[in-house]
Amino acid sequence: MKILLVFDFDNTIIDDNSDTWIVRCAPEKKLPIELKDSYKKGFWTEFMGRVFKYLGDEGVREDEMKRAVTSMPFTSGMMELLNFIGKNKDKFDCIIISDSNSVFIDWVLEATNFHDVFDKVFTNPAAFDGSGHLTVENYHAHSCYRCPKNLCKNVVLVEFVGKQLQQGVNYTRIVYIGDGGNDLCPVTFLKKNDVVMPRKGYTLQKTLSRMSQNLEPMEYCVVAWSSGVEVISHLQFLIKE
Repeated sequence: MKILLVFDFDNTIIDDNSDTWIVRCAPEKKLPIELKDSYKKGFWTEFMGRVFKYLGDEGVREDEMKRAVTSMPFTSGMMELLNFIGKNKDKFDCIIISDSNSVFIDWVLEATNFHDVFDKVFTNPAAFDGSGHLTVENYHAHSCYRCPKNLCKNVVLVEFVGKQLQQGVNYTRIVYIGDGGNDLCPVTFLKKNDVVMPRKGYTLQKTLSRMSQNLEPMEYCVVAWSSGVEVISHLQFLIKE
C-alpha cells in the first residue's frame, strides 16, 4: 500500500504566488488602482479573470506570460524532493490541489519535467481564447463556509480518496504539504496516521501552532519544514516504518 502525498503549488512547490508573479508582465509591472481595488474576499478567481483580460488588452501574449511563469523560482529543496518522489513512485501517489490555474501549473511542470511525478492536478481550469486572452474558471461549486467559493481543497481530497477506495486503492497514510490559509480545511480531514507538513513561517504553520496552544484536538502529526530536503528526510523515515 502506498502513501498519498498532497501538495499545494504556490509558495510550496514554487517560492512565490503565480497569480501575483504574472503582474510583472503588466505595463510598469503593476496593475491600475481600480483593477487592484476590484478584488472582493473569497472571489480571487473572478479577480484574476479581470487581471488576465487586462493583460490581454495591453497586448501581453501567451509566450511572454509563459516566460514569466517558468522563471519563477522553486522553493528551496523542492526539486530534490520531487526527484526523490519520482524515483519512488512505487511507494507514493502524488497530487496537487491548488488555487492557481491549470495553464500555469502545466507550464511549470512541463518546463522542469516533473509532470510524471504527479498522478493528478486539481486546480482552476484555464485556457487561451480565440483573441489570445487567458481565461480562468472556478474549479467547482461547494458549500464550505471556510473556503473561497471557487475551491474547497477538503472536498477535493475527500472525493479523490473516496474514488481511489472504490477502485481498491487504500493509502497507509496521507502526507499534506502546504503553506496557506486555504490548506487548513483539507487538513481537518486527516486522521491518526496522517501527517501535515506546513511550511515554516507561513499561515498554515502559524494557525496549527495556535491551535495546538489552544489545546484543540488534532489526531494527525505536524512536521514543519523550510526546505524540501527536510520533507525527504521525513518521507524516508515513514517508508522505513
